[in-house]
Amino acid sequence: MKVQPTATSPVAALRDRDTASALATLEAMHLQWFAAEDEGRTEDPTEQKIRKAREDGKVAKSADVSSAVVLLFSVVTLGLLGNYMLRNLLDMTRFYLERAGNVDVVASGVLMRAFFGYFIRISLPLAMVAFVAAIFGNVVQFGFLFTTKPIVPDFNRIAPRFGKWVERSFMSTEALFNFMRNTGKVVIIGAISFVVIRSRFDQLANMLRIPYLQAFGYVAQSVFVLLLSAAITLLILSLFDYMFQRQQHREQLKMTKQEVKEERKQFEGDPQVRNRLRQRMQEMMSRNVVQNVQQADVVITNPTHFAVALAYDPETMGAPTVTAKGQDETALRIRRIAGDAEVPVIENKPLARALYAEVEVGEQIPEKFYEAMVIVLREVYRMSGKGKVVYG
Repeated sequence: MKVQPTATSPVAALRDRDTASALATLEAMHLQWFAAEDEGRTEDPTEQKIRKAREDGKVAKSADVSSAVVLLFSVVTLGLLGNYMLRNLLDMTRFYLERAGNVDVVASGVLMRAFFGYFIRISLPLAMVAFVAAIFGNVVQFGFLFTTKPIVPDFNRIAPRFGKWVERSFMSTEALFNFMRNTGKVVIIGAISFVVIRSRFDQLANMLRIPYLQAFGYVAQSVFVLLLSAAITLLILSLFDYMFQRQQHREQLKMTKQEVKEERKQFEGDPQVRNRLRQRMQEMMSRNVVQNVQQADVVITNPTHFAVALAYDPETMGAPTVTAKGQDETALRIRRIAGDAEVPVIENKPLARALYAEVEVGEQIPEKFYEAMVIVLREVYRMSGKGKVVYG
């Protein structure tokens, strides 16, 4: 039944205009400042919304994961290249001490060139490893992504409601999680440092009695163990932050029911175009009425005025599908074709009328007809000896 549109009063039109204006204003704001429920965003984000957010550089990521990966890789590199770096440091110290009193060398710029040479040899391996680790730490979280949109100036990032921003930053679940996370890191790293230093306290106290290089090596080893333990601990703790950020990211991408409808409309295309395509499909299926009826599992009749042919394959269909339908002469033709093809013909006046009026050719029947169709299919399977099929 079609509902005729009613005239809109000036007051209602004004109210609709104000509502549309408010929605446009909210769309311009960054909804990350507010909880999803506060803005009516109760629907999970669609794949299209997630993909668009990714193109804009909005992905779930944890800075703690990247930092922990960089620290861990850097500490391991220091452990592997420590002797190499120490030798270069000693060579550089010796080089400068030997030329400290030579004024000509200072004036010629040799010392400056030597400094950059030593600096590159010492720091470049560590810097390259840290750079690769930083990229790796982001790739493992959200894959390869290159976009400049996050660094483009955007004045909409200014908090539109200062009170909401303060609540989110200091009195929200995210604020509590960040406080507990940072406090936990300090406590855990402090405990690890205490354990490591306490286990080596006696050796550290006796370093005054051992040669300088041996004492230096022992301190370096202790620092390496401390840094490695801290890096591994931070990496483990960062996994919890990553899971929390994923949940927060999905929360920020939630949509209103209206947004879901608009996106579905855009994705599926213009309704008029869809109707034209549906009409063409129905025309094509109507031309092939003989084949469609022969492939049907049952024909439901009025019995004289309406006939609807339905097919059901539980492996490919979610519900029985109308393959052909007709009225009067067409209905008589469908019944005749069904009789020739030995397709069961079941008389059910209310169901035949309803299906003819509400379901187009090529469409699956609505859920409200499931119960009636179960009865029909049971009769068909009893007549044909087929097994029972459950759907819906």
